[in-house]
Formats: sequence, C-alpha cells, structure tokens
Amino acid sequence: MSPHAEDGAGALALGREVLRQEAAAVSAAATRLDDRFGRAVGLVAGCGGRVIVSGVGKSGLVARKIAATMTSTGTAATFVHPVDSLHGDLGVVGRSDVALVISKSGETEELFGLLAQLKRLGVPIVAMVGKPDSTLARHADVALDAGVEAEACPFDLAPTTSSTVALALGDALAIAVFQARGFKPEDFAALHPSGALGRRLLLGVRDVMVRDDLPVLGPGAPMRECVVLLAERRGTVAVTDGSGLVVGVVTAGDLTRLMERREDFLDVRVGEIMTRSPQLARPDELAAAVVLRMEQRGIMAMPVVDADGRLVGIVHLHDLLRAGAA
Repeated sequence: MSPHAEDGAGALALGREVLRQEAAAVSAAATRLDDRFGRAVGLVAGCGGRVIVSGVGKSGLVARKIAATMTSTGTAATFVHPVDSLHGDLGVVGRSDVALVISKSGETEELFGLLAQLKRLGVPIVAMVGKPDSTLARHADVALDAGVEAEACPFDLAPTTSSTVALALGDALAIAVFQARGFKPEDFAALHPSGALGRRLLLGVRDVMVRDDLPVLGPGAPMRECVVLLAERRGTVAVTDGSGLVVGVVTAGDLTRLMERREDFLDVRVGEIMTRSPQLARPDELAAAVVLRMEQRGIMAMPVVDADGRLVGIVHLHDLLRAGAA
C-alpha cells in the first residue's frame, strides 16, 4: 500500500470519528433538554421587539447563523457583537427585546459589559452556555446547557463539537419558536420571494389545474360513457348536478371494482358507484397543501370548485409534482 493510500485511510477514519463524536454530542444535548427550553421558547416567542443574538469568536459566528435562521422563519433577530455594543451598537437594543447570548465557557470577559447593559435595560436574557455554573448562566433568565465532554480537535482546543451543539440547539430554538408563533409555509415563501423555494411554496392550485374540456358527467349517465372519459382523461371523472355542483367522483379504481362485481357494468348509472362527498380543492389553495392531502388519502386527482361548490377544473397529482409543489 502506498503512503498516500495509508494517509487517505487515516483521514477517512478520522473524519468518521469527528462526525460520530459531534453526532453523539448533539444527541446528548437533546437528552438534557428540560423545562428551561420551554421557558426560553416562551420568552422568544413572546418577544415584542427583536431577538438580540450575541457571542464572541466561533460562538459569534454561530450567533450570526442563528439570527439569520430566526429572521428567515418570522422571528425578527439581529446579531450584535458584544464589544461593538459598548461603542454605539447598543442603540439597536430596546426594552421589548430578548437577548440570546452564546458562550462555551460563560466567562468571556467581552460579554460582561453587554450583560450589564442588558440587565440595566431590563432585557430578558437566554444563555446558551457550556458551563451551567458560569457567570453568564447565573445572570441569565434562562440558561440552556450546550456543554460537551470534549472538542473533536485532537488537542481539545479548537471549538468544533461545542460549535456544532450550539448551532443545533439554536436551530431547535428557532424551529420551536416559529411553531409556537403559528408560522406557515406561505409566511416562509413571503420572506423568500426570489428563491426557488418561495416560488414552490407560493404555487397555487389555479396555476396547475386543468380548466378546459373537463371530464364531467351527470349522475344519470351510463358507465359506458364514463369508461371512455376515464381512458381519455387520466382516470378521474367529476360528477355534477344540473347546476354544476360537484356531487361525486368516479375513478379508474371504481370502474375496476365494478367490473369485478357486475357483468352489466356498462349499463350501471354513474350515480350508483360514484364516491359521494369527494375530496375537493379550491383554486386559491396552496398546491403543496393539496399534494399532502392527495398523498394522505391515496388520491391521484381532485375536482377544483369555486366558493359555491361548482366545478371549475381538475388538478392531478402528477401535474403538481411536475410543477415542483412537493
């Protein structure tokens, strides 16, 4: 074996060990979560102003990411460097804000000036700290345990595992907060209007549904007419009354089951086998929501109705998926 191959094998083993160690540390942090996490979520979700996120060094980089995640999920947040805060940046902090301060040791001197000013303003402080008995933890309103046994760094010096745990804990906090606030997919899309994700989330049923030459019959029509439509129009026929109200739907599956029971299936009336009170979509519904309903119920297509329940189109699962609605 060449020296390069030996080096490659060693690097691979080390890489796997680092990932295992960091994954184990995140898992351990999850088991330590307690009611303090719920109190932290309550403070942030109930914040009337902004979340002021701060940290020094690698913790500062993690803080920037957490602030960005919160902002993108509907929680106004901004990163403030603790040193800069004492040289004018404290002006962004208001009494209705909540602070999230991140530190591995909880004894970083640069944080203490900011900590004192936050206390003076009466701003609630959530600490994400590696030492539960540290100065930062003692003075915080809520202290979340982000401790690790050791860094992935061979010398246990460079912040690696601790940064990963803090980042994961920040994600957990951000997600729990936006859930508590009732943040919806369309809210996310509104904050990401130019991205592919935003376009996908804003996709509506009206953008995908078939509008013309719809497969539709009355309940009194014989199945011989329905068979033709099922074959030509992708396996779903809407059934409407004389005023256009959708009263049922017939699918290729319904036809198959009828053929197994009746030799005279072609003469059976559509109204006898149709699914009454079928699942219906609205033109203004988000396409992603309709995809979820279809997948949950094993439906390949839905009639689309207006506010009065009258047929205006049909939307097919394949069209929704092709348009990127899931």
